[in-house]
Amino acid sequence: MEFFKIRRDIPFMENALVFNVISFLTFAAAVFFLFHRGLHLSVEFTGGTVMEVAYSQPADVEKIRTTVAGLGFADVQVQNFGTSRDVMIRLPAQKGVSSAQQSDKVIAALKAPDPSVTLRRTEFVGPQVGEELATDGLKALAMVVVGIMVYLALRFEWKFAVAAIIANLHDVVIILGFFAFFQWEFSLAVLAAVLAVLGYSVNESVVIFDRIRENFRRYRKMNTVQIIDNAITSTISRTIITHGCTQIMVLSMLLFGGPTLHYFALALTIGICFGIYSSVFVAAAIAMWLGIKREDLVKSSAAKKDEDPNDPNAGATV
Repeated sequence: MEFFKIRRDIPFMENALVFNVISFLTFAAAVFFLFHRGLHLSVEFTGGTVMEVAYSQPADVEKIRTTVAGLGFADVQVQNFGTSRDVMIRLPAQKGVSSAQQSDKVIAALKAPDPSVTLRRTEFVGPQVGEELATDGLKALAMVVVGIMVYLALRFEWKFAVAAIIANLHDVVIILGFFAFFQWEFSLAVLAAVLAVLGYSVNESVVIFDRIRENFRRYRKMNTVQIIDNAITSTISRTIITHGCTQIMVLSMLLFGGPTLHYFALALTIGICFGIYSSVFVAAAIAMWLGIKREDLVKSSAAKKDEDPNDPNAGATV
């Protein structure tokens, strides 16, 4: 399905060098802020107190968050748990204050306006658990990267695999750079969004790479730059439809999903925008500079066409 069709190919690769310089500078800035400021990790990674409280009627999550924050707790996470009457509260660890003291202080503040509030459970999440979560998250990220490389190398060609991984890691590092620069909270939900962006971004790259392979078979008089420009131009309508619909859904979570989904949706928004950019100006350009050519993608077809049909030995094997 196409909303519109562009009759003339857009010369994307003419400006590939300029855009890749911009990409490199943005990537370098993201790496700098990651090392200089670091990520503002949530309770899941740093350790803290987890409380479950129950109300006799649907709980006002925003009011609870304001009450707990007023006690001097920074970066408090408050969300419904199971039903609208059950609420989970995550508190960051504080030096010299035990988990029991934190929970007693919070439950006393919550019971002041509503004595029916009950504490169902409270537990301390130690930093050791946080280290395990961080390690498992890095393992998951590495497995995704390796899986994508193997998939692209088998489906297309190793040059496309290298180009796509560089482009996808470019997206991931820039997302992390935004979170480091603005010191937004990095939670497990944000990590899930980063992994989702990896798969989403590689899907766009695969669509473009597949069209490039088709064009190499279809247009034999075009050079590599023209082939890539045509592939990107011919998939623009599909890109706008797919990413536009996805972005509408993500923006709805960002605007109306509340604090619980805010940073998850924010990471997806950044990833979708940079995913489109990297698929066109990073992945395709790197594949071009790695020397991708017709023979790399249509070896068998090219070999058959080069054979002399009158040669009795054509197609014979030794």
